[in-house]
Amino acid sequence: MPIRLRRCGAIAFILLSLAVASGCSDDGSSATAQSAATVYSFANGCYAIAADSAALVRLDDAGYALASNVAATPFFLKPSGLGTYLLYDDAGGYVVSDGVHLQRALHLESDITLIQDGYQSEAEWELRAGDGDVFVLRHIKSGGFLGAEGLTPDADAAAEVWLTAASGCREFPEEGTHSEGTVVPRRWEDGAVFGVSDIHSHILSNFGFGGGGIYHGAPFHPLGVEHALGSCEQYHGSEGRRDLFGFGFDSGANIDIGIFFQALVSGRLPNFNHHTDGYPTFTTWPSAPFSSTHQVQYYKWLERAYLGGLRLVVQHAVSNQMICDFLGNGGIQPIRYGCTDMIAVDRQIEEVYRMQDYIDAQEGGPGSGWFRIVTSPQQAREVIDSGKMAVVLGIETSNLFDCFLTPRDGFPACTEDYVAERLEDYYDRGVRVLFPVHKYDNAFSAGDGNKGFIELGNFLQTGHFGHFTTDCDAEIPAGFDGGRMQFPGINRPRENYVEAAPNDFTLFYENLVRSLGGFLGSLINPPPPPPGDGEHCQKFGMTPLGEFLIQRMMQMGMLIEVDHLPRKAYRRAFELLNENDYPAIGSHGRDFTDLYELGGVSTGGFSRCRSTTERATVDDGFQQRLQRIVDSGGYPGLGFGFDLNGFAGAPGPRFGESGCSTPQSDPVTHPFKSYAGDVTFAAPKVGERPLDFNTEGLVHIGMLPELIEDVRRDGVTDEELEPLFRSAEAYIRSWEKAERRAPEVR
Repeated sequence: MPIRLRRCGAIAFILLSLAVASGCSDDGSSATAQSAATVYSFANGCYAIAADSAALVRLDDAGYALASNVAATPFFLKPSGLGTYLLYDDAGGYVVSDGVHLQRALHLESDITLIQDGYQSEAEWELRAGDGDVFVLRHIKSGGFLGAEGLTPDADAAAEVWLTAASGCREFPEEGTHSEGTVVPRRWEDGAVFGVSDIHSHILSNFGFGGGGIYHGAPFHPLGVEHALGSCEQYHGSEGRRDLFGFGFDSGANIDIGIFFQALVSGRLPNFNHHTDGYPTFTTWPSAPFSSTHQVQYYKWLERAYLGGLRLVVQHAVSNQMICDFLGNGGIQPIRYGCTDMIAVDRQIEEVYRMQDYIDAQEGGPGSGWFRIVTSPQQAREVIDSGKMAVVLGIETSNLFDCFLTPRDGFPACTEDYVAERLEDYYDRGVRVLFPVHKYDNAFSAGDGNKGFIELGNFLQTGHFGHFTTDCDAEIPAGFDGGRMQFPGINRPRENYVEAAPNDFTLFYENLVRSLGGFLGSLINPPPPPPGDGEHCQKFGMTPLGEFLIQRMMQMGMLIEVDHLPRKAYRRAFELLNENDYPAIGSHGRDFTDLYELGGVSTGGFSRCRSTTERATVDDGFQQRLQRIVDSGGYPGLGFGFDLNGFAGAPGPRFGESGCSTPQSDPVTHPFKSYAGDVTFAAPKVGERPLDFNTEGLVHIGMLPELIEDVRRDGVTDEELEPLFRSAEAYIRSWEKAERRAPEVR
């Protein structure tokens, strides 16, 4: 027979030593309205767990038991997902099990610590509703149920438990928002939605690049912040010396090519790179302005940005097979699964829904969270109107739909039917925004024309030499497609874009020296470019299959990202867009009049250093771009495209060693109120480390309120900032036009 709970008379002795916020009413029933509780109601609360005349108690360091005549142990119930919990005791231990016994663990292993994809922790428990007002606890890993003598495989023998509010819990480790107040839903007087947009974001980059630690740190983890943001040493190596990509990217133009190639061969950098400790000390990371390979969008930091006005985010699933092959398959850094771009894209789409569920769980159940994935502009309006944040799903990767320029064994041919099928599939999964191409050449278009190591990556991925030319279309804003080549020794323009590749680098990572042996001289010591030859752009543009992709996206009302198109593809894309009066998105901030005339949106930002004219930082670029938008008939809203977690940096500080060379004044001080006035922000911290926006800049997304406050301190009026808080409206209007035009395109 299942163990039945006897009400207050049976559990009173258990609760005497706890300052329990419950008691018995005159009719003998509990004063806690448990009958109204659901499996989601106990999130982040302190509870005693009782069954019949017994309570769940910590016996010693070895384990737990349902015991009588012993004071109940208070447990902090930390949601690990919807309806699932970690049972965290008053001495910092977890209730775990081997499938038979109730055991205690002070430290947990996870998929992160074990580098084991799909690992199920022994610390997660599912709370199931029983008959009436009681519950059942199921151990997820073993499938067993909490019973009188430990775990039982028989659901009918499960103990039916009562959770009663208690005191004395140890708080579960977690990051804070360092704020007071709640978001008050609001609209502008003309009916426009209120809020800032960040239309280029990569929240889940930790699931890109093979899902290892090339990009370290998660925006959430079922086992909490200690696993989401733990030390990166296991992945980046002692002193961060295996973080080769971070070293290369963060060095920028100052990189020592010789040292970098030596490190690729040896697998580690010769000198100290960065401190690896994560939560709670965080010696050097996160630091979005200066460290490119560590998480800066943990969900509590993202929540702080939301509290400061962020209302629309476009989450682009991202990856780069070459980075993964270099470092992961090359054995320099561990990875958890294959390097193919679309494997990583699929995982990120799955995980963003899990992230929504996780945040819902923290807030009390399905739909309760502030993070809401939307699939239509109408949904976006409804979510923002309710005071929550709308999240739009996109994809930004080179090998979209596995449509490589050079076909690969084991992958389907990229025909029009196949592309249409893939579009429908990802649309059904909620994706509404796509980049046709990213860094490397694919079957839709030549890559974006970026130089440096992108040239080398494209060479290795496609097997084709570069096809850069000095015959560039000066009427098209250069974007990425400009500047000198860094490796002119591998540039040999060909006649046809689609032809057999002269080189096969499929397994280049097995022996980089052997693969590139014949080219190392020109890579490490490239010859100087011809005199006066300073501008190189892609010789090729969009393919017929690329045009089909654009047309099909328009027919489906999807949003087309154009900023990674090289100049020739950019021109052709706008010919197609203009023919159909269809908007596009320029989320990397490409400034093109046609974009605004069609109802599309771009992004802006603020100069970090006060100008010598004593005008506010916002006016140097933000207002000028806004004026071009208005002059072109666009909506007066301009948001951000931070590209955080996308190896793109972030706004730096105005003060301190890394600040401005010109005198600055009016630093941010705390507390201050949000632009809307509904939330007050205190000085932020990460773990134990205090943060100073004035000298560190936008360390993570949660310092968005400081960025906005810094601009206000610099003399910008709230009226001048209004277009920033109309940027969510601007994006939604562009999306609405795309959906209106789709039937006409069809």
